[in-house]
Order: sequence, then C-alpha cells, then structure tokens
Amino acid sequence: MDVAEKAKKIIQDIVLPELGEIKAENREIKTILELTNKRLDDISAHLVDQSRRIDETNGKMDKIHMSLIARIDETNARIDEMNGKMNEMHISLIARIDETNNKMDKIHMSLIMRIDETNNRINKLYEVIVRRDEQEKLEIKIMKIEQDIAEMKEKIQYKIAA
Repeated sequence: MDVAEKAKKIIQDIVLPELGEIKAENREIKTILELTNKRLDDISAHLVDQSRRIDETNGKMDKIHMSLIARIDETNARIDEMNGKMNEMHISLIARIDETNNKMDKIHMSLIMRIDETNNRINKLYEVIVRRDEQEKLEIKIMKIEQDIAEMKEKIQYKIAA
C-alpha cells in the first residue's frame, strides 16, 4: 500500500465517521430550524392577527372617542343654553323682586301714613273725650255750686224770715 492509499484509508476512518456525524447533526439542525421557522411563522401569523385586532379595536375606540366628544360638545351646548336661560331668569327675577320691593315700600309708606292719620284721629278723639269729661266735671261742679247757692239762699231767706 502506498502512501496515498494509507492516507485515503486514514481519512476515511477518521474523517468519514465525523462527516457522517456532522451530516446527522446538520439534519437535526435543519429539522430544528424548520420547526423554529414553522413556530416563527405561527407567531408571525398570530402577531399579524393581533395587530389586525388591535387596529380594529383602535378604530372602534376612535369611533367611541369621537362619539363621546360629540356628546360632550352637545352637553356643553345644552349647559351653555341652560346657563343663558338661568341668567335671563335671574335678571327677570331680580326685576320682579325689585318691583315687589317697590310695591312693598309704597304699601309700607301708605300704611305708615294711614297709621299716622289714625293716630291723629285718635288724638283728636281723646281731646274731645277729655273735653267732654272736663265739661261733665264742670257741669257737676256747677250743679253742686248751684245747689250750694240754692241752699244758702234758703238759709238766708229762712234767717231773714225768722
């Protein structure tokens, strides 16, 4: 055997089994790689589906958001309208209260004038009653004086006659 054949045989004995092992490992790696690629494809499809669902959800949320903004704007407009009406009512009520206060002031002044007038009439009536009472007392005194004079005249006439 010559050297070339020996070298060939050594190579076959050493390298070929390792080459077989490398090929087997390569097949295993390819299988694992295929499974990994399959798994990555599944994950990618799942992510695409999730992304689509997220986009749909975002679209729905945007619609809801726009709807809520519109409703809030409507509510704000109604609140502004109500505030305007309340301000008008407030102004109207203030005017009515002022009018009522003026009427009450007029009634108050009228009542004060009537009370003063009534008090004046009561004072005049009191003066009349006092004058009548004094007149009655004076009449009683005069009657008593007249009786006393009449008695004195009788005594004098009785004494003159006696």
